[in-house]
Amino acid sequence: MKDKAKLVSDETIEKIKEKIKKKLGEVIDPEIGIDIVNLGLIYEIKIERDLSKATVKMTATTPMCPLLGEMLSEVEEKLSQIEEVEEIAVELVWEPKWGPEMMSKEAKEMLGFD
Repeated sequence: MKDKAKLVSDETIEKIKEKIKKKLGEVIDPEIGIDIVNLGLIYEIKIERDLSKATVKMTATTPMCPLLGEMLSEVEEKLSQIEEVEEIAVELVWEPKWGPEMMSKEAKEMLGFD
């Protein structure tokens, strides 16, 4: 059990965020074939200073995504592998609305966007 009174440094928080982001990068959007990080579907990763909880705010390319449930299950499975944080919550949000401009340069190139 983590000591609730102990707060971690900004550097530690950033390292854990990167670890979370790396795990999320393993989740591929099944319809597009590109990971959800490069697609720009991850809006925010917030970690409490005492490592009691991390919150990931994410979206989908469309609210009507037929494989959203499958993708969310995979996100939760990947995040369960992060041992540094006691709890990780995934919040599905629709604002701001996702658009192709949110994709990384690499994802845009893969999909033929200029």
